Amino acid sequence: MTDVFEFAMQMEKDGEAYYRELADKAGHPGLQRILTMLADEEVKHYNTFKRLKEGKPGDFSDSTIFQDAKNVFEEIRESGQKVFDFEAEAKEHYEKAKELEKKSEDLYREKANETDDAETKKLLNLIADEERRHYILFDNMQELVLRPERWLENAEWRHMDEY
Repeated sequence: MTDVFEFAMQMEKDGEAYYRELADKAGHPGLQRILTMLADEEVKHYNTFKRLKEGKPGDFSDSTIFQDAKNVFEEIRESGQKVFDFEAEAKEHYEKAKELEKKSEDLYREKANETDDAETKKLLNLIADEERRHYILFDNMQELVLRPERWLENAEWRHMDEY
């Protein structure tokens, strides 16, 4: 299982770096905040896997990322800003981020099914659930950059109440 933890740590580190890069490029301060929050979440996951690799109990607390992101989306909507300056590649960046999150979720669920250790299984599934939430956030952000005015007018934050 150690190799899995090493691989997972690298995936989380790569995700953090990518999300910080996207935050630096974000054309809107609200999206920049969400991307920074997502990068910080990847650091938490990294630290959990590091503890597991070291044979220590994993420390994983519930995330507030969905509520925090909803608050940012609501602030964007309430600001009345109708014109957004998104970089041309934002859609592709968010698609890549979704793929990374899906890959992470699938790996963690697969490894959870392979382990007999109940605590490790529970932590892997909790982190997989987090990765799913991150996927949903990127899906919403992608919708926002594709159709900003319409998305904000009808802001339902698709699938964000599922978790």
